[in-house]
Amino acid sequence: MHATGLYSSSLSRSVLGFRRDQVRVMDAGASKQHEMLLLDFQRCVADLCVDLSDAAAPGAHDFLSLSWVRRLLDAFLMCHAEFRALLQESRTLVVRSPLDRLVADFSDRAVKALDICNAARDGIDQIRRWRTHLEIVVAALGPAAGTSRHGISEGQLRRARKALADLADLMLDDQDAGAALTRRHRSFGRSGSSFSLQKSGRHLSSLRSLSWSVSRPWSASRLLQAIGSNVAAPRSHEVVATAGFAVPVYTMSAVLLLTMRALVAAIPCQDRGLQVHFSVPRTFAWGAPMTSLHERIMEESRKVRKGRAGLLKEIQQIERCTHRLTEQIESIRLPMSAEEEKGLRQRVEELVQVCDALKEGLDPLERQVREVFLRIVRSRTAGLDCLSRAAQ
Repeated sequence: MHATGLYSSSLSRSVLGFRRDQVRVMDAGASKQHEMLLLDFQRCVADLCVDLSDAAAPGAHDFLSLSWVRRLLDAFLMCHAEFRALLQESRTLVVRSPLDRLVADFSDRAVKALDICNAARDGIDQIRRWRTHLEIVVAALGPAAGTSRHGISEGQLRRARKALADLADLMLDDQDAGAALTRRHRSFGRSGSSFSLQKSGRHLSSLRSLSWSVSRPWSASRLLQAIGSNVAAPRSHEVVATAGFAVPVYTMSAVLLLTMRALVAAIPCQDRGLQVHFSVPRTFAWGAPMTSLHERIMEESRKVRKGRAGLLKEIQQIERCTHRLTEQIESIRLPMSAEEEKGLRQRVEELVQVCDALKEGLDPLERQVREVFLRIVRSRTAGLDCLSRAAQ
C-alpha cells in the first residue's frame, strides 16, 4: 500500500507538472500572437503613412489633389478596420481599466470628427456649384460655341463674364461673405429664396456661406483642437497596464487627427485655421512619415494667400484658370483676331480639364467621406453595446 501510494503521488505530481507546462506553452503562444497583432497594426499604419508621404514629397504632382485626399481616406479606413479587428481580438481587455478609458477617449475624439465629415460634405457640395459656373463658361466659349463664321460674339463673352463674376462671389472666403448671417441652412441656398444681402453692389443670396448646414459659431479649427487635446504617447506603465494596447489606441488617435487636419485643409470648411499642436515621437515606425505629412500641409498653407477656400489642388487650378480667363476677356475688343481667339480657346481648354477632374473625383470623394462617417458611427455603437454587455 505504501509503495502504491508513493507511485500515485508521483504520478499526480507528474500530471500536474505537465499541465502547468502546457498552460505555460499556451500562454506563451497567446502572448506571442498578441505581440504579433500589435506589431502588424504598427506596420500597417507605417506602410500607409510612408505611401502617403512619398506622394506628398516636394514637387509631387498629386499632393492635396482629389486623388490624394481619396488615398488618405482609404488609408484611414484601412487603419480603422485593422484597429477594430485588434480590439475585437481582445474584448476582455477592452472592458477593463485602464484600457476601457483610453478606448472611450478615442471614441469621443472620433465622434467629434463626425462634424468635420459633415462640413467636408458641405464643402464638396459647394465645389459642385463652382463647377456649374465653370460649365457655363465652357458652354459659352468652348469649341461648340464658336461654330458661326463670325466667331465668338459679344453675347457669349457677356455670358461667360457673368458666370466668372458669380463664381468669384461664390469663392469668397466665408468670413467676408457671411458676416451678417446668424445661422446657415442648406434650404437658404435653394432657388426661390428671398434671402439676400448686398455687398459691393452684388447680391449674396447664393454665396457659399448659405450652403452650410452648421451653425455660425462652429469652427473647424476649434474642433481639431478638441480632437487633438490630450493626445500623448503612452508612458511605459500605461503600456504594461494595458498589455501593450495603449500604443495602438494612441496610434489610431494620431491617424484620426492627421486625417481630419488634411480634410479641413483641402476642402472648404468654416474657420479653417490649422495652427493646432501636432507632435508624434519619431520612435514609432509611422512617426517620421506622419510628421512629414503634417509639415507638408503646413508648408502649403503658408504658401497660399489668406482667405483661400481650400488647399485642394483643383481649387487652386480653378482660381488660376478663372483669373487668367477673366483678364483675357476684359482685354478683348471685338472682332477678335485669330491669335486672340486661339489664346481664349487655350484658356477655356484649361477650364475643361478642371471640370473633368471635378466631375470624376467629387462623387467618389463624397462617398468616402460618408463611409468614414458611417464607420465611426458603427464603431461607436458596437463599443457601447460591448460595454453594456460587460456591465450586465
